[in-house]
Amino acid sequence: MTKADQVSNLTLDKQICFSLYSASNAMGRAYQPLLKKLDLTYLQYIVMMVLWQSSTLNVKELGCKVHLDSGTLTPLLKRLEGKGLITRSRCKEDERVRIISLSDQGRNLRQQAEQVPNAMLCKSKMTLDELTALKQACDLLFANLNN
Repeated sequence: MTKADQVSNLTLDKQICFSLYSASNAMGRAYQPLLKKLDLTYLQYIVMMVLWQSSTLNVKELGCKVHLDSGTLTPLLKRLEGKGLITRSRCKEDERVRIISLSDQGRNLRQQAEQVPNAMLCKSKMTLDELTALKQACDLLFANLNN
């Protein structure tokens, strides 16, 4: 590879990271009006989706599922608790462990959130197969970069 070839690889239009960054920002902007109706931020929505699937988890388990550390997760959980969507309690066996559970209000919010995935599918203007392939590629990239 010549020096000219190496320099040409440093153009923004050839950078996968920039495409992912741009798509991620656009995705966040597309979610905003949908999540505003639910009074949730995107990260709060992600946490709620995990809790709708498993109504009770400890903070460490939750953090693993949403790829967030406890320093980021704790203030987010406090805000969700303040909104009445979750409860935070101490584990009876180990008081250092925080248990996160859905409240009735949090469970009920799921019904309103059911329309979000379909609305995002429509906004993407991509087929379900295209989006599935994109998700699989992103999941593989994430796994490879985290080894």
